[in-house]
Amino acid sequence: MRPARNPLAARRPARRGTILIVTLWIVLVLAGLTLMLARAMRVEAVCAANELAALQAEAIEQGAVQYVLSRVDSLQGEGPVESDTPCEVVRVGAGAFWILRPDYENDAACVYGISDEAAKANLNIAPVEMLAKLPGMTQELAASVVDWRDGDANPTPGGAESEYYLLLPEPYQCKNAPLETVEELLLVKDFTPEILFGEDVNRNGMLDANEDDADVSAPPDDRNGALDRGLAPFVTVHSVEPNISADGERRVNLNDVQNQQPLFDLLREKLSADRAIVLTDRVRRERPFRNVLDFHIRAGLTPAEFQAVADHLTTNPASVLRGLVNVNTAPRAVLASLPGLDDTDAAALIAKRSESGVDLGSVAWVAQALRPEKAVAIGDFITTRTYRFSADIVSVAGNGRAFRRCRIVVDAQTSPPKVLYRQDLTHLGWPLSQDILDKIRAGTPLDEIATTRTVLQEAQ
Repeated sequence: MRPARNPLAARRPARRGTILIVTLWIVLVLAGLTLMLARAMRVEAVCAANELAALQAEAIEQGAVQYVLSRVDSLQGEGPVESDTPCEVVRVGAGAFWILRPDYENDAACVYGISDEAAKANLNIAPVEMLAKLPGMTQELAASVVDWRDGDANPTPGGAESEYYLLLPEPYQCKNAPLETVEELLLVKDFTPEILFGEDVNRNGMLDANEDDADVSAPPDDRNGALDRGLAPFVTVHSVEPNISADGERRVNLNDVQNQQPLFDLLREKLSADRAIVLTDRVRRERPFRNVLDFHIRAGLTPAEFQAVADHLTTNPASVLRGLVNVNTAPRAVLASLPGLDDTDAAALIAKRSESGVDLGSVAWVAQALRPEKAVAIGDFITTRTYRFSADIVSVAGNGRAFRRCRIVVDAQTSPPKVLYRQDLTHLGWPLSQDILDKIRAGTPLDEIATTRTVLQEAQ
């Protein structure tokens, strides 16, 4: 008799196959989860590294700000000495920073250094005729600036008051108060980003490829091989200085009719007792003087005598002088905008200040560079001192994963100096050669990058 068959025995192969399939699915799911977890961990690691790099770049920027403040401290109106103020690939920890400065005579390469705000025309002080001569400006634009900053509601010919601004699609009042930033010009009648920044959309002072390719890429440009810098590099709202001499003493007012003793004492100390008597008498007969250059010419001082006393004299009783242009550092375009001057006069000033042996401690040298009437015409608008500086700072983390850029304006009238204004420019993109950033990301030592940049600049 045959034994009875077990019905469960026939099902065992099918059950084993089912278990195998389920096991494979579980392994597949676990593998997928593992891959997803690994990918998520990788993304988190990259994000963490980027966040760390961003914090490093921010810390380097703060270090750069303190570096600028330290370099302009206690200069007493002088500018920082370039040889003592490195501004290219300055190491901070594993990263570095650069301080960019426009080279007004060359748009093919970057230069580095702290900028002089007094080398620019002050939008709140410069008369309409001076504003109209600046790059990209017209008489109408200059008139609109004057109407925006003055305290009355009377329109300057060609300008605009609130009647114009209230009829705009998004109306607002004319400010009738000083400008607080250069970018505030974009609120003024007919000003555009093109007028303010020209073709230099990233504001690095260099003619980049996209700024010289016509309409191939933004911005639209004329493809003439030269950078249209716009108005912004030539103007400021920050220039101001105390009315004191280099030694910190309050200047003697030539037009003070109440007390002539300080003038006599100064002339006797710097020149001689005999000359003090003669010159004091001339001052009594010739005053008022328009400015110290007017005094030099009308009182008959020799160049050497004027050089000795020029920095100690003034015709302005104010304790603070605003908007004076530093003739020692101003670019050609700003010098040519001064009242009564043109490009030829600006070139003469630049040539004179570049001569060896010229004493730039006062405006006395200007009388040797220009005809007397032209020297007197600009005497109310010039200085040889700077107390406010700006710095365009680019900072990068050591691995090149993050960078920051900002522009600051600092006031060096007090010690320690203080930051008056900060503008974040990171959104404008990396302003230097892309090759620098690529090398940092590839692990090239920063010292080698600095050497490479120096060689490239010398070759140019």
